[in-house]
Amino acid sequence: MATVKPNRLISAQLSSELPAMLRRRLDDTGHATCDILRELDPQANAPLVHASRHGDTTHTLAMLESLQRGDPISPTRFSMSVHNAILGVHSIARSHHRPLQALGACGDEFEALLHESYGYLMAGYPAVVAAFSESCLPAAYQGVTQHPGTACVIGMRLTLQRGRAITASTSAHSTSPTPVNVLQWLSGETAFLNGRQRWHLEQE
Repeated sequence: MATVKPNRLISAQLSSELPAMLRRRLDDTGHATCDILRELDPQANAPLVHASRHGDTTHTLAMLESLQRGDPISPTRFSMSVHNAILGVHSIARSHHRPLQALGACGDEFEALLHESYGYLMAGYPAVVAAFSESCLPAAYQGVTQHPGTACVIGMRLTLQRGRAITASTSAHSTSPTPVNVLQWLSGETAFLNGRQRWHLEQE
């Protein structure tokens, strides 16, 4: 892969400016993700790629519990449980008409984000905005699957020309980085990021 460069980084839970009717459909992680997408793509003209290993498991668990009780599933709850729900809400709120891609990759979300973003960049888009998030994990799932232990979102605006280059080398140990791990790496707390490959960020 050629080098991909993040030229703006935002990682915070911000005060969402979504319209109330749309805002109530998302949890806090969804709000923060939409805010990061808006900050990194203020003109709503870049492809957006969003990855999450688990998505909004609260909605999913609630639907499973409803089925167990024999209750009908709420169509609204179902529509908000799918992986592209956040991007859908954001695109409606921002009148965003560029490509949207939602990813789940069984722990390889960071690499999937980079590969999908690189494809859009090679197709001629000058920049791609990528977000990687995890919502809070319900108690029923804790200890059963890998999770960073907190709700978190990281966003990057990726280009081929500007910013600090991201490059990869062979990793002896494959791991599944979370948004927290990515944030620590991008902020300089760690020298590299291990996934299926070892990722390096060019020094300033």
